[in-house]
Amino acid sequence: MGIIQSYGLRLARKRWRFRAFRKRRELVPVIDRTARIRSGDILVFSTLRNERIRLPWFLRYYRDMGVDHFLVVDNDSADGSREYLAEQPDVSLWHTQASYRRARFGVDWLNWLQMRHGHGHWCLVVDPDEFLVYPFCDSRPIRALTDWLDASAIRSFGAMLLDMYPKGPLEAQPYREGQDPFEIASWFDSGNYMIRRNPRFGNLWIQGGPRARAFFPDNPERAPALNKIPLVKWHRHYAYVSSTHMLLPRGLNLVYDEWGGEKASGCLLHAKFLDTFAAKAEEEMLRRQHYAGSHEYRAYHAALRDGTDLWCKWSEKYINWRQLEILGLMSKGNWA
Repeated sequence: MGIIQSYGLRLARKRWRFRAFRKRRELVPVIDRTARIRSGDILVFSTLRNERIRLPWFLRYYRDMGVDHFLVVDNDSADGSREYLAEQPDVSLWHTQASYRRARFGVDWLNWLQMRHGHGHWCLVVDPDEFLVYPFCDSRPIRALTDWLDASAIRSFGAMLLDMYPKGPLEAQPYREGQDPFEIASWFDSGNYMIRRNPRFGNLWIQGGPRARAFFPDNPERAPALNKIPLVKWHRHYAYVSSTHMLLPRGLNLVYDEWGGEKASGCLLHAKFLDTFAAKAEEEMLRRQHYAGSHEYRAYHAALRDGTDLWCKWSEKYINWRQLEILGLMSKGNWA
């Protein structure tokens, strides 16, 4: 990378951090328990709107994994999400009525909270429908992973977003509050993915899976990106650029081996496609607060009018992380 490009990225990082600093004024504390955060605690950061039905399982999943504290921005929910989260003893909560789109789809808000509270901590940034799976997660807590990353001088951990879906129409199996969503959405595409390298930021760009084939069949390059770097040993000078797809400094994006080997990586099981999806897609299409005028949600809404069954004869039923490693969707690298 040339000197001019390197300098440009440093300026960009300062700009994103300054934006986050300005956007802090949009966040109103509902309940601030950050004084309880201890040195070495593992933190989850999330932005949400109207996700009440998902929250009990989301919190349980990450608590069982070993997460110590949740820092959440509620973007003006009207379904009781804010009230529920305020009652949780390990949650610090902020409320905002500001534009999600003008906060770069929540990135500015979470960049600020990580600058303020995440410095020196392993920070996991996930949506309420994203569930991290990492090597040995069935027998080792997340602290075992972060301890190994620390010992290996690795500052960031990549995870491919894996869209999960049920067999049959989405609306056929109602999701109950507190239920494991993967009792319903237990299938995924084992192939059908396109990968390329972003020359500016150095991250991988992954697209494909059920969303590309079902909602963007004529233009798969417009399908959502599936590459994520959700787990980072945070420093106050870092900044996410676009969701958790990439961040600065640029070296944090190199979560893959450039020389043909494999680095440890995980998957984010994406429980988007439940019976609640149609109502969510319609709401977000009308709000137009998502990327490119919510074109993604317009595609969802158009397809859902005729009913959607994402299952196909190449779908594979999820078993465990080892299955995903065998399929090449994640790797334990040299972590034994």
